[in-house]
Amino acid sequence: MNVYDSEKIAVVLRPLGYELTRNVDAADLIIVNTCAIRAKAEQKAFSFLGRMAKMKRKRPNLIIGMGGCVAQQEGWKIVERMPSVDFVFGTHVIDRLPDMVARIEQKRCHLVDVKMSPGIDEYDSIADTGANRDVCRFITIMQGCDNYCTYCVVPYVRGRETSRKPEFILSEIRGLIDTGVKEVTLLGQNVNSYGQKEGLCSFAELLEKVNVLEGLERIRFTTSHPKDLSMDLMLAFQDLNKLCRHIHLPVQSGANTVLKRMNRKYTRESYLEKIEKLRQVCPTIAISSDFIAGFPGETETEFLETLDLIKTVEYDSLFAFVYSDRPNAPAAHFGDKISEAEKKARLQVLLTVQEQLTLKKNQSMVGSNQVVLVEGLSRKQPGRLKPDTQPIIQWSGRTEGNKIVNFNWTEDREIAAPDIKTGQLVDVRIKRALSHSLLGELIETQTATAGLKGDKSYAA
Repeated sequence: MNVYDSEKIAVVLRPLGYELTRNVDAADLIIVNTCAIRAKAEQKAFSFLGRMAKMKRKRPNLIIGMGGCVAQQEGWKIVERMPSVDFVFGTHVIDRLPDMVARIEQKRCHLVDVKMSPGIDEYDSIADTGANRDVCRFITIMQGCDNYCTYCVVPYVRGRETSRKPEFILSEIRGLIDTGVKEVTLLGQNVNSYGQKEGLCSFAELLEKVNVLEGLERIRFTTSHPKDLSMDLMLAFQDLNKLCRHIHLPVQSGANTVLKRMNRKYTRESYLEKIEKLRQVCPTIAISSDFIAGFPGETETEFLETLDLIKTVEYDSLFAFVYSDRPNAPAAHFGDKISEAEKKARLQVLLTVQEQLTLKKNQSMVGSNQVVLVEGLSRKQPGRLKPDTQPIIQWSGRTEGNKIVNFNWTEDREIAAPDIKTGQLVDVRIKRALSHSLLGELIETQTATAGLKGDKSYAA
């Protein structure tokens, strides 16, 4: 969601003459968009601001702002702690940002705006001009959360759950398609409950509306709360051709006692039942999840239950973090805190177990053909086959199951690579499995796809 918000920040500031730069030393305006979910992210944000304060002493006209969840949480405390920060804006303020920046330019004062809006209209009023040419983009469909998990600050920094109207979402996606976007990821703290409070269409129905948009190739979404995962949404993986066969279904713990203390409102058994139904409906679906290591009071037995759940489900991948107290979250006041050393040790065990499972899943794909959406050139180019021959060009993309694939035109022929472009769907034979990605080779096919011309195409 922060990526999406950052894109909107860039859009609203463009009329003031600001353009994005990768060189922070050349910037006239620096905005730190923050996340408050974990303490480490907050610490990194303030560490970065400390470095920017040194830069501002050399360049007094530099404007520094802080936004996002930490800004919403701390407000004026940020300016008191770091006077080098000129303005602070919360999670509902992006549409008011140009006025704030203009006032700073004129008066060189400190401004703080963390007022929350009752709705989510600020996103609807910001039109994306298409300056970001990425083929995959995020779309916020709702904001806030009503679940109040005891470890989470989202309801306090993002507000109560509010859904955007489907017509605004569809209009934004159409605009992105016109700029060349081929894949969208629908965002929300709990997309499964989209539209319920407002009496809008269900999330499954919204997916159906997005699925029929011409020019769009793929749809993803995140995040799904297990308690609200409906049969209609499960069936969407079977029925909607553009919906990627991948779901991120955070469970956080494998122990019912911990889930109850977390206020997650489901049990281990009900979670596993939904995993089973998902795989019955869509046998090829890839499943990822989130886990917290060392939640207050977590016993060794409860931790072993979590490891057992991971082995039972056999996730394709997961994100795991050590527990950290967050302001306003009830768990911050729980007793029986786990030591930092023990939390880190448990995290490492958890990650090691999952890394073995991920590698096993990746190895099972070696020799298979996978449809990959090309997202751009690989960060690591392999160089040349031989002196004075064409260089090997390596592209990067993802499978439907969200596996990263880096692939070449060929590994053994000294010929020029075809003119592959971002946004194309291509057929790739997987040659090698790594811990976090796959290596493959583009397959020459005779099958033409929309947008490709000529006698031969290199596509799925």
